[in-house]
Order: sequence, then C-alpha cells, then structure tokens
Amino acid sequence: MVLRVATWNVNSVTARVERLVGWLGSAKPDVLCLQELKSTDAQFPAEQVAALGYEAATWGTGRWNGVAILSRVGLADVERGWPGLPEFEGVLEPRAITATCGPVRVTSVYVPNGREVGHVHYDYKLSWLDSLAAAVAGPAAGEMPYAVLGDFNIAPTDADVWDISLFAGSTHVTPGERAKLADLEGHGLVEVLPRALKYDKPFTYWDYRQLAFPKNNGMRIDLVFANPAFAGAVSDAFVDREERKGKGASDHAPVVVDLTV
Repeated sequence: MVLRVATWNVNSVTARVERLVGWLGSAKPDVLCLQELKSTDAQFPAEQVAALGYEAATWGTGRWNGVAILSRVGLADVERGWPGLPEFEGVLEPRAITATCGPVRVTSVYVPNGREVGHVHYDYKLSWLDSLAAAVAGPAAGEMPYAVLGDFNIAPTDADVWDISLFAGSTHVTPGERAKLADLEGHGLVEVLPRALKYDKPFTYWDYRQLAFPKNNGMRIDLVFANPAFAGAVSDAFVDREERKGKGASDHAPVVVDLTV
C-alpha cells in the first residue's frame, strides 16, 4: 500500500481552517504533521478534520507555536515533548509531538526561530536541537519506520535560500545550526529530499512581503529526516507549491512524502 505522510506549517490553524480542510480533501494525506497552530487544544478544529476521517493529537497553548498530528490510519502512543526538553524564559513551549500512525511513527517539530545570532533565543534554538537529537536516537535506531518532520527554521545548504549573500550573519544558515542537522544524521536519520515537479529550487517558505512568492524568493526550511526503515520505503517526495497560492494561504507550502509499505 502507499502511505502518504506530509508536513505543513499552517501559520494559524484557526485562520486557515478552510485551507486545511480543502487540502486534506484534495491531497488526501494519511498522516499530516502541522506546526505553528497559534491555537489552544480546545480551539483546534477537531470536528472539521474528524468529518474527513482524521484523528487529531494536538499540543497548543494559543501562543506563537503549537504542533499537531492528524491521522486516518490510527493514532496511538502520543507523546508531547520529551524529558529534558528545554524551556524558554521559564515556559515549556509546545514545539514537538510524537505518535504512531499505522505502520509508522512520526514526530512533528516546530524548531525555535533563533531570532538573531547572539540572542538568547538563538542559544535556546541550539539547545532545543541538542535535545531533539537525544530524543530521536532511540526511535531512529528502531525497526519501525520513523521520521521527524516539520519546520526546522534551518536551510540545510546555501542552495536552499534564494540568495545566500543576503543572509550573511543571519540565523537559519549559520554553521552552528547546520551542525545540529548533521547531529541528526549522526543518529542514523537521513533527509528525504523533496523533488519539486516544476521548479529547480523546491523552496517551502516565502515571506508575505516584497512579492517573495511570485519572485520565488524562498527558503527550504520544512524538512523530513527519516530512519532507514522509513527512507527505504519512500517512493516519491515533493513540495505542494500550489497550496502557497491564492487568498488566505500560509507562508509555507506542504511537503509530501509517499511510502510503499
């Protein structure tokens, strides 16, 4: 069977309920990891997604983060965060949720932005990524197909931003951040590279300002890291750039991975 797993920074689930429901109906993912809910658990549109056959596991406090996993192939063993997840200014932010969905286990992550190099939030980002690497070591080494999907707020290479010269000294492209992605690979996870169908640069994020999307001035920061059992089953992967178009779109596009399991 083909299992479709996707990740999408929806940038406010309450503001984009219609887009979310529409995309679930057209793309028909079996599992969808969401980030930046900007809603509480009670505000999440569980009834709307349930009408399409999806169970939902959410972790949101209504602030500038929040994560969820939707599944129509089962939802079990849900974990919100993990032991040792760092706090920011005394607050444990809802940035990671894990669940078993049918034959796979997935973690939806919304990695801290970092704001600017030298800022306390940048240090928090690096500590958070260290915590992530430690948390995924166990499932990464397991036999069950496992993947970490979400908005990593890191462009893996210079080719993953539209003009690297504009990012000198900025977050998202620093050696320190990219080294943390390498730590994930050190635990046996590999990146499942999206293959854009029409574009040579499969970006996943475009700012709302300065006509960034029409100009394709984007970044590839929504990533999928998988263990061998998951990566070996991948039959296709792509960025659904069409979902970034039109009124009320998120500033991120969904990343879709098809598995043969």
